[in-house]
Amino acid sequence: SAMALLILAATVGLGVALGLLPREPVNRFCATSNNRTGFLCDDRATCILASQVCDRVSNCRNGEDEQEELCGDLPHSLPGHLVFRCSNPVFWVYADQRCNGMNDCGDCSDEMGSSAACPTCGPEWWSCSPVLYEYCSCIPRRLCRDGIQHCLSWSDEYIC
Repeated sequence: SAMALLILAATVGLGVALGLLPREPVNRFCATSNNRTGFLCDDRATCILASQVCDRVSNCRNGEDEQEELCGDLPHSLPGHLVFRCSNPVFWVYADQRCNGMNDCGDCSDEMGSSAACPTCGPEWWSCSPVLYEYCSCIPRRLCRDGIQHCLSWSDEYIC
């Protein structure tokens, strides 16, 4: 009986090692050092930004962030935690681009939409809506009084 158990354990171990038996899917979710959504590499220690997956640059030691099974049919082949769907269902962005202050979706749904659930402008940002160009409801304070209109109301030039 002990010998049969040993043979069974060896057979299962060999089957898993050779890829003959299905393995439990690896959880690739992680949070990067700046608390953005990330992808966990095979070494289980390296966490890269979601937007670094399938960018044609191997950021993981073994290149698992650029494998065909992951990058073959974007965004459908990506794990769901790496994708944010814009309000227009044709468009998507990487999850770490949600709430980054930039209008990545083109309609600000990644910054202001109900599914984005972004916090209000932080201390380094000036709130004005609507915002012109690449921002949505906030602009970086470094753009205040720079001689360029970023807020439709010009508040970035006269009040900020």
